[in-house]
Amino acid sequence: MAAQATTSRPVLPRRGRGKLLAYALLSVGALVVLYPFFYMVMNSVKPGPEILHSPNALPSQITFSGYAGVFARLNVLRLFRNSLILAISITLLNTLLSAMAAYAIAKIPFPGRGPIFSFMLATMMIPSVLLLIPTYVIMYNLGWVNTFQALIVPSAISVYNIFLLHQFMRGIPDELIEAARLDGASDLGVFWRIIMPLVRPALVTVAILTFMGSWNDFFGPLLYLNRPELWTVQLGLLQFQAGVPGENAQEIWAAVTMISLPPVILFFFLQDQFIQAFANAKFK
Repeated sequence: MAAQATTSRPVLPRRGRGKLLAYALLSVGALVVLYPFFYMVMNSVKPGPEILHSPNALPSQITFSGYAGVFARLNVLRLFRNSLILAISITLLNTLLSAMAAYAIAKIPFPGRGPIFSFMLATMMIPSVLLLIPTYVIMYNLGWVNTFQALIVPSAISVYNIFLLHQFMRGIPDELIEAARLDGASDLGVFWRIIMPLVRPALVTVAILTFMGSWNDFFGPLLYLNRPELWTVQLGLLQFQAGVPGENAQEIWAAVTMISLPPVILFFFLQDQFIQAFANAKFK
């Protein structure tokens, strides 16, 4: 009897199937995230009438008249300067002060440390809208309305950032800190020479989140900054959008694209530290 030839289909290993599924899901997620940015940039280089009639189509011709119109109608450099002053000041102060508070709670034993930290975390449950009127009254009595201090000082520290840095600092061995203290290092020396280098990925994460939150803040500048020379990019975009006719819609998209670039560039250069922070996070 003639032997029948049998053919075997190649079977993808289970690990390979899981990796293929993971790549497929990541690709879909990347498309979902990147498409709005692509849509924004695409419309910024299209003529205004083409945006109104076919916003989802690729541009028939590429034009940079929208960007030229933004610089002609809007004081872009002043808006960027004001936003950078606020974002950089808030980022530096918030990152430093939050790190110092987290170090004190995580590594310096003092009476009431646990209840104080619990109370700080409990304040995160208070809706921020409830604090708008009291904060504004304080800023008004201090004479800080229409000044950058009204936005910088209240944002100089964040309980969420303290909590995030605290969880990273708890993973640092106490023996390392004790050895440094035996060598004569003060608490400030331990903080600068040991703690800060070891939690650098977490510090970068806090800095990125703080910068993005400050750069995209709209309600704070709207509440405290009433003079046009103090407006940020968000307030400038609001006023710019109201005065642009429909046939010049490319100018609005160009302005939105320009405003979105700084956070994207910042994350692009610091993404390795950002990913490393969450990959190595040890929440206890």
